[in-house]
Amino acid sequence: MRLVGAARPCEDGLLISFERMNRVLEVDTANQVAVVQPGVTLTELDTATAGSGLGYMVHPGELSSSVGGNVGTNAGGMRAVKYGIARHNVLGLQAVLPTGEIIRTGGKIAKVSTGYDLTQLIVGSEGTLALATEVIVKLHPRFDHSASVLAPFADFDQVMAAVPKIVASGLAPYILEYIDNLTMAALVHTQNLELGIPDQVRDSCQAYLLVAVENRTADRLLEDVETAGEMLAEMGAIDAYVLEGSSARKLIEAREKAFWAAKAAGADDIIDTVVPRASMPKFLSAARALAAAAGGAAIGCGHAGDGNVHLAIICKEPTKKKQLMTDIFSLAMELGGAISGEHGLGHAKTPYFLQLEDPAKIALMRRIKQSFDPAGILNPGILFPAETM
Repeated sequence: MRLVGAARPCEDGLLISFERMNRVLEVDTANQVAVVQPGVTLTELDTATAGSGLGYMVHPGELSSSVGGNVGTNAGGMRAVKYGIARHNVLGLQAVLPTGEIIRTGGKIAKVSTGYDLTQLIVGSEGTLALATEVIVKLHPRFDHSASVLAPFADFDQVMAAVPKIVASGLAPYILEYIDNLTMAALVHTQNLELGIPDQVRDSCQAYLLVAVENRTADRLLEDVETAGEMLAEMGAIDAYVLEGSSARKLIEAREKAFWAAKAAGADDIIDTVVPRASMPKFLSAARALAAAAGGAAIGCGHAGDGNVHLAIICKEPTKKKQLMTDIFSLAMELGGAISGEHGLGHAKTPYFLQLEDPAKIALMRRIKQSFDPAGILNPGILFPAETM
């Protein structure tokens, strides 16, 4: 939530910390769920579930993030292409309303068709509707074998064209990421990566596609890796490098730190627009052109499997940067996308949301907010200006 200032209190506000509500209350292997308090970090939840052969598979950029934060922003991450985002993995909540009432929504059940889905209304609401004090999350089986294939491409459009084909192949990658050449260079430099890619390949590469697969047995994993390599070669990859063990782990960890690498390289802002997967080539080409016209640059990486584009915006002149951000967000929405795929709006992106979103939708959201929180005491200034609530 710190990416967009969603947890920054207003001037005369109070900040509620759930750090001490950090217990894993139950790991229910029969129903494949865990019941946790909101202050539990993903690392703590992973440790608690490791012995069961199950795990919570939503992995945003940092495992130090809390389950409550995941709920608040509807967090995603690299594994969303296979396991979905927080919304797909939160089955129920205990929540405290601004009035002091305590409600329970959902449960240890896979489906419910009984009235409005209050669980999903609260997930992603950035703390504006209720305070989640207990969360029921879905657990998935862990796989014993995994491998990553890194494919450099000389043409950016070829990378984007390969993505839907990989998704449709049946390989079911749990990670499918694109990384442009400038971002990869920054990651290699800041994280001291050794990927074993020859200099001449790096020099001719415009972008990389990272495909990570997992399976129950080593033999089946090998088949998947070979299939992925063959497909990538057919789609124009310069080569395909199988990263195993520490090399794969370090690259994935470095990719998770791309935000910090971009900031270190001088990025003025980070955005996480989302567009339909097939629209990514058009969006990225147009976004780069808009940035260049503003005298800046838009570089980055993203969750190619679900169309979530993470761009580092470099534009030193504040007025031009604001207009550039507006133009890029507007472009994403024109293509059927949204301002944010997983970071949320917070203080940083709320003004763009209010400017660009359908007024009828905003009006409806205001009425929902007022129904939950008539006094406007929860996270004022997020989604709507504080003085209007």
